Amino acid sequence: MKFCAACHKDLPKESYSKKHWKLDQRRCKVCITNNRGVQPISSKQDNNDGENTNEIIQSLDSMCLENVEKISDEELFKQPPLAEDCPICFLLLPLMGWIYMPCCGKVICGGCCHAPLYDDQGNEVDNEKCPFCRTPHATDAENIKREKKRMELNDPIAIHNLGIYYNKGMRGLPQNHTKALELYHRAGELGLSKAYGSLGVIYYHGRGVEVDKKKAQHYYELAAIGGDTNARFILALDEGDAGNFDKVLKHHMIAVRSGHDGSLEKIRQLYGYGFATKDDYTKALQAYQSYLVEIKSSQRDEAAAYDDHYIYY
Repeated sequence: MKFCAACHKDLPKESYSKKHWKLDQRRCKVCITNNRGVQPISSKQDNNDGENTNEIIQSLDSMCLENVEKISDEELFKQPPLAEDCPICFLLLPLMGWIYMPCCGKVICGGCCHAPLYDDQGNEVDNEKCPFCRTPHATDAENIKREKKRMELNDPIAIHNLGIYYNKGMRGLPQNHTKALELYHRAGELGLSKAYGSLGVIYYHGRGVEVDKKKAQHYYELAAIGGDTNARFILALDEGDAGNFDKVLKHHMIAVRSGHDGSLEKIRQLYGYGFATKDDYTKALQAYQSYLVEIKSSQRDEAAAYDDHYIYY
């Protein structure tokens, strides 16, 4: 791990080019891509909520908010790519009913998590293992260690998970809002749209920071562009409060195509109030049905019937 002189984060070797890894004032690949220069650093270098908290927050925000006024409607309302496939059954991962495996960093659908495992001879084996890498399941404490190892490999889901634990003070980690902000930013920069959604929640509700609706909206927009349907749903609600029902419909239509059933219900309500047409509602129903066709399987249905944790739509 070495310190980046631009974003002020301790990052693993893979985060730097060979040239910068050897420099005294090195910049990580993300900062180089975003043309961020070396930034001055406070002499107070603690990661706890202390006197330099505001400095850290301002530094993090300045990197992400530098283009706050530059998100166009064309970019915001572009249909994001669908989620990835389950690495075992190769069906589209649903919005819920999946599990992240900190042993190997794979996201696996509930159907494959619940299904029996077999050895290379076709014999059923102990199911208390990861369905992908066959590593035995572990305690919460051991999983924290695994996620920290995944964090060193720049795994954005592990980084975001650790941010959640610090934000809430759970899984044996102390509550540290500043550390959570740092991890959310890092996960967002690595491409996890949900991390920007978490930042939106923090600023919208003022959890560990001052309430800032402008920052919250910007982070929600970044999350929505990356495919976070919950963030897009929130943006739609805000546009509804402002009376911008054309934008409300656009947001919900995009979210429905990605499987958000709440947006389907909102479009039904818009149709009832005269802010959407029958054709709009029909298209929304068809889009949601297409999503269900892509995610449904008998194996996932069996898992959902076995445990509510595996319910996926």
